[in-house]
Amino acid sequence: MKDSWYREPWAWLVFILPFTAVVAGISTYIIANTNPDPLVVGDYYKKGKAINLEVGKVKMAQKLGLRFALQLDGNELIIKPTGIEKVFPLLNVNFAHPTLAEQDFYLALTPDGNGHFRHQFEQPVGGKWKITLTSFEGHWKIQDTVGLPQKNFIDFIPDPIKAQ
Repeated sequence: MKDSWYREPWAWLVFILPFTAVVAGISTYIIANTNPDPLVVGDYYKKGKAINLEVGKVKMAQKLGLRFALQLDGNELIIKPTGIEKVFPLLNVNFAHPTLAEQDFYLALTPDGNGHFRHQFEQPVGGKWKITLTSFEGHWKIQDTVGLPQKNFIDFIPDPIKAQ
């Protein structure tokens, strides 16, 4: 008398392997569609043109000879122009957190009597930040990634490689 097929271990092995692959494929599809990656850009051409525009702004800062020094000691931020005599009516300062976009913030600073830009934070600002300095008109840009706080002044120099 012959045994039934479901009592044979080799039959279960033949059925379970393809079934596992189907379940894994469906799971992967569901995960990919319910948790999309926010860093993926749909139109790469437009993004590339925007990067070229940003590099152009950094090159403009180089051409103008712009340099700044930044210090964040305690809760006081000080940004001072170095190497140039030009006075800026307003300086845009963007702080971008590398991983948490909800912590990003923006400051519009006006110079004091010495031409330095100051801001007093209510709470300490610490950690790694991508800081971008731009003119009021947006014609030039300088950016760098720094660890805060900084007790000593650090130089902000236009670098096209950091603009990307």
